[in-house]
Amino acid sequence: MPSNKFVISKPKPSITKLPEQGRKKTDFIDDFKQYYVHLLGRDENCRSPYYAGEALSQAIRDRLMERWKATHQTYKSNDCRRGYYLSMEFLMGRTLSNALLNLGVTEPVTQAMYDLGIAIEELISSEQDAGLGNGGLGRLAACFIDSCATLQLPVIGYGLRYEYGMFTQTIVNGEQVEKPDHWLRHGNVWEIERLEYSHSIKFGGHTEIQTDESGKQRHCWMSTSNVLAVPFDTPIPGYQNGTVNSLRLWKAVATEEFNLDEFNAGDYAEAVAAKNTAENITMVLYPNDANENGKELRLRQQYFLASASLQDVIAHWTGMHGDNFERFVEKSCFQLNDTHPSIAIAELMRLLMDMHGLSWDQAWAITKNTMAYTNHTLLPEALEKWPVSLMQRLLPRLTEIIFEINARFMAEVAMHWPADGERLSRMSVIEEGAEQQVRMAHLAIVGSFSVNGVAQLHSQLLQQDLFKDFYALWPHKFNNKTNGVTPRRWLAACNPELASLITETIGDRWITDLSQLKRLEPYAENAQFRQRWHAIKQAAKQRLIDYKKIKHGTELRFSVDALFDVQVKRIHEYKRQLLNVLHVIHLYNCIKKGDADRVPRCVLIGGKAAPGYRMAKKTIKLINNVAQVINSDPEVGDKLTLLFLPDYRVSAMEKICPGADLSEQISTAGKEASGTGNMKLMMNGAITIGTLDGANIEIREEVGDENFFLFGLTEEQIEARRAHYDPLEMIDQDEDLQRVMHLLESGYFNQFEPGIFDDLINSIKSPHDPWMTIADFRSFVDAQKRVEDAYRDKDHWTKMSILNCANSGKFSTDRTISEYNRDIWKLKPQPVKN
Repeated sequence: MPSNKFVISKPKPSITKLPEQGRKKTDFIDDFKQYYVHLLGRDENCRSPYYAGEALSQAIRDRLMERWKATHQTYKSNDCRRGYYLSMEFLMGRTLSNALLNLGVTEPVTQAMYDLGIAIEELISSEQDAGLGNGGLGRLAACFIDSCATLQLPVIGYGLRYEYGMFTQTIVNGEQVEKPDHWLRHGNVWEIERLEYSHSIKFGGHTEIQTDESGKQRHCWMSTSNVLAVPFDTPIPGYQNGTVNSLRLWKAVATEEFNLDEFNAGDYAEAVAAKNTAENITMVLYPNDANENGKELRLRQQYFLASASLQDVIAHWTGMHGDNFERFVEKSCFQLNDTHPSIAIAELMRLLMDMHGLSWDQAWAITKNTMAYTNHTLLPEALEKWPVSLMQRLLPRLTEIIFEINARFMAEVAMHWPADGERLSRMSVIEEGAEQQVRMAHLAIVGSFSVNGVAQLHSQLLQQDLFKDFYALWPHKFNNKTNGVTPRRWLAACNPELASLITETIGDRWITDLSQLKRLEPYAENAQFRQRWHAIKQAAKQRLIDYKKIKHGTELRFSVDALFDVQVKRIHEYKRQLLNVLHVIHLYNCIKKGDADRVPRCVLIGGKAAPGYRMAKKTIKLINNVAQVINSDPEVGDKLTLLFLPDYRVSAMEKICPGADLSEQISTAGKEASGTGNMKLMMNGAITIGTLDGANIEIREEVGDENFFLFGLTEEQIEARRAHYDPLEMIDQDEDLQRVMHLLESGYFNQFEPGIFDDLINSIKSPHDPWMTIADFRSFVDAQKRVEDAYRDKDHWTKMSILNCANSGKFSTDRTISEYNRDIWKLKPQPVKN
């Protein structure tokens, strides 16, 4: 029987609205206990820093989550223009300490852990470095997305979720041994899997032209082997501003777990073959591409990143705007971090034409006005090329589009330079030869509205040399964006004692406006301030000694009074770790000859060599052999120490930066695009010894010649000397160099391993040595003598250290990103209401 009562409609309760998370010490203690006991199932008998770190990270992630959702809602409701940063690498390092700093809760959390009998440093150290990058390219991307969040710019980072990082480096008998870096072995507390945003990625198959219901012809990519791209999102907090942006990383998953028929028939290996093939795509960072399988996997990775990311952006677009792409250019901008994701240009064309029915002209107008390309190398061999045969087999539809792009581009070039066959050949996206190759850098330039280098000299050389034909055709496309580093991680977090002194002296605005450091300059003349600066530097050097001893079990015989001479970066011939070793052998020679007038020096070298890079691995072996001889020679004592730091990574650099006195930036002029290690070290008060290469030029301009140790040939002098370069003549004319080479060639550092360094010796003696190491030896030795003279006056050296930090303001990624945004992205900051 119907009721006569009125039904009162209650408002629907929110299932997502929660009370705001507290930020007091007691709030963190309560939340920590909840996660430690209930989620992780630990009790008071468990003293593992890993579980305590997990519990604290969960509590911090809760506070990020509130701001993350508010940021997403702000961008959505404002329907703002967005930026998409595509990079094969994001070398994030550890997250906990950065999250504490950017949330502004370092102090209450430290006190909370102290009250629980836990040292916060131990929890931070227990976190695994995220193995998502190889070197400077990936670390730059990480700094960029930090600055985007701090500047409240609506930018999402897109990358790959590698199961294994580059590798863990160990040293056995002086040689690099690579071990898997399974950084995800215990999961990743900071990420959230978003299965609902998965996308299918096509490989193989063939294309057909079909007619749809409206009579329109469309290209269809048929009979493909598909792989599922599953996104994992990581929060990227801005500095104490409520903004939390996203880093979306793609994991490759098989569309079918396994073939049940084959499994039932007993062919177990074949049953899971598709799953293994799919998951290989994101299994390891940068496979060795020395063989055909490695090349194919690398191309699969690049297309997987590009296709998943672009499908994601378009899905978001169509969810808000339907199939109307008229305002897509107005609302979207893609930044391609180097050539790796440049296949995105052809993929965006495919998606717009084949999936959404746009004409070629409509799709091309969108593509060339939304894509921007950053070049990171001056080495022609580092500009990727893919065999056309491989692309046709793996990406047949993309290959067709690339050939069409090139045909139309060649017609434009021919109109501009009629009958100039050589220029057409140089500029073509397709390189002819025994085997046709697709030049990915050319594709990136043709399909982008902006092409930038990453330092003034680098951008100039791109325009004058590497891409001069393209610059002649489209000078308006080319611009410079000098790199930077985030001052949050690379000063405020990694060097809190120095950061505290700076804040006490000039206030804390420098953390988001690094140009404020300029206000430190007058304090370089203040004796009391210099004393405090020096004391902080000495304490940092002691921590570096302790870190080396604990981490690597190395007994060190030098003190904090020694000159800490640091070169940490990827091992590569153009970075010239070999020149550094030649100088160390020279110093050893001087000490053995009885030259007692030497400043005690510890030379610290760190970096990884690519697994297939034989000469780089030989260089590591040489460094360790020389170190073994020098460090065990009683005549040397504490006058000279050479150390190789195994497994160099972000967390190691956070220890090294504060303790470095001298920053070695000694690449062959005209070879380093920018460098960012030089900026991190300068920011922490190290003085640079370097060539006029990459961002060294701008560092010297900022700090002044008197606070920079310059040596070596310029890029112009290098090129002028190549035709008549004679290293043997230089050796004959330099007694110091003769002694160094004699020790090397006599087998003094490899008495029980004859001939092991012959390739290295022959390379530096060759007139065809592209790095011209011998040409800069005498200048380097003389500059290092000036270093020693300056270091003897500790008070003056401290003044130089202060001035280097004070003039590092230009090298913040906040400035770099502001310039990207002003000149390329044109995004509006989006303040978030929490």
